[in-house]
Amino acid sequence: MDRARLLQAFQDIVGEGNVVFHPDDLLVYEYDGSVDRGIPSVVVLPGSSEEVSRVMALAYQENIPVAARGSGTGLSGGAIASQGEMQISFTRMNRILQVDVENRVAVVEPGVVNLELDTQVRKSGLRYAPDPSSQRACSLGGNIAENAGGPHCLAYGTTTNHVLGLEVVLEDGAMINLGSSIDSPVRETPGYDLRGVFVGSEGTFGVATKIMVRLLPVPQAVKTFLGAFPDIDSACTAVSSVIAQGIVPAAMEMMDAVTIQAIQKTMDAGYPNDAGAVLLIELEGLQEEVEGVGNRVEACLWDTGAIQVNVAQEEQDRVKLWLARKGAFGAFGNIAPNMYLVDGVVPRTKLTQVLAEVSEIGSQYGVTIANVFHAGDGNLHPCILFDEREAGALDRATEASAEILRLCVAAGGTLTGEHGVGLEKKEYMPLVFSTEDMAAMRQVRDAFAPENRLNPGKIFPDGEPYQPPAYRPSPGMSL
Repeated sequence: MDRARLLQAFQDIVGEGNVVFHPDDLLVYEYDGSVDRGIPSVVVLPGSSEEVSRVMALAYQENIPVAARGSGTGLSGGAIASQGEMQISFTRMNRILQVDVENRVAVVEPGVVNLELDTQVRKSGLRYAPDPSSQRACSLGGNIAENAGGPHCLAYGTTTNHVLGLEVVLEDGAMINLGSSIDSPVRETPGYDLRGVFVGSEGTFGVATKIMVRLLPVPQAVKTFLGAFPDIDSACTAVSSVIAQGIVPAAMEMMDAVTIQAIQKTMDAGYPNDAGAVLLIELEGLQEEVEGVGNRVEACLWDTGAIQVNVAQEEQDRVKLWLARKGAFGAFGNIAPNMYLVDGVVPRTKLTQVLAEVSEIGSQYGVTIANVFHAGDGNLHPCILFDEREAGALDRATEASAEILRLCVAAGGTLTGEHGVGLEKKEYMPLVFSTEDMAAMRQVRDAFAPENRLNPGKIFPDGEPYQPPAYRPSPGMSL
């Protein structure tokens, strides 16, 4: 089928105004939140599961690869049409279909924004726990694809722990259900956990068109601490001290001096301008429990060298602290116009050591690195700040990112905690997985999408296994 007839066929399915094909309009879909780029051949915006099925069936018939796209906030290139694929955008499928307060579940379409769901269900005394930093913009479909986390995943787990059932369209247009039936609030189902396999498959298995999620009650009490420290080392010691007490906070976030100063230039968040690091700790639960545990947490902060400890007394104070934390990435625009965000994981006991090495890597490659991360579970987010207009700046940022990932793996960690592999990290998969490991993964993918028509070119390396460059940890800092 020629291009004109194909475009008309898509328009017949979704409506004339819901097919984007002019080159200037397609530029809007060139980016996600990463540094990768790719212009799709066409973008189709379906309005229902049935339309998705018909669009996918037509694309399959015409041998057209497909990349799904939610809000475009991903940080690993997962929504990029790197090979000029067709994109299916879910911005029209943004309805909250059902909120079952009694059974504490909700059914949503993939284009629903994370925060909109949470805001809606809080009116009924419930909440949706996963809260990525892009919560105000990211969509549930993208959260499913990447198994997104967020500050509160320390206590409540990532997206996969909150998804009960999925309606999925496969590469040939077939529609299936995984996990609990979308029409039933049953929380557990027999058989293989295909729902769990699908969450985090980065759009390579199929596209979710309806999602049933678990809701939790709003906690009776919440207490939020801001501990300021003279340096990263003492803040990391505080993290270990709290966990050693047997305390698992709802959230435990750390920001370094570069991040603090960037945020304070954007808003007065109450972060001390002269602090080397701040630790944001949130406790949730029954009132008496939160008060008792809170006293122990505060003692840990002072005992490990805090120079200041503040407690959010009012809800607006708490909201302000979190607004600053979740706005950190945007605040980095005060330092440089571009950011390459690395998403590596290390054991908590290696935080101090690894962060020191990250600083060394920044110095070697001549880039500024800011650190803002989920300290409680060792999920680092070194933010490499640069100006891509400078010759060689993007290359240096990319090389520095590779070294940080190698460092995380050498420390006993891994390549990603919540952002996915996508385009960004696929060449580094051999650092963690053997050829046999990845062959097994491909077999699982092929069970869902045997023609590899969905998000091709993602996750698996295309060329030779990654060979780390000459950089090595400095003396006395080896892992």
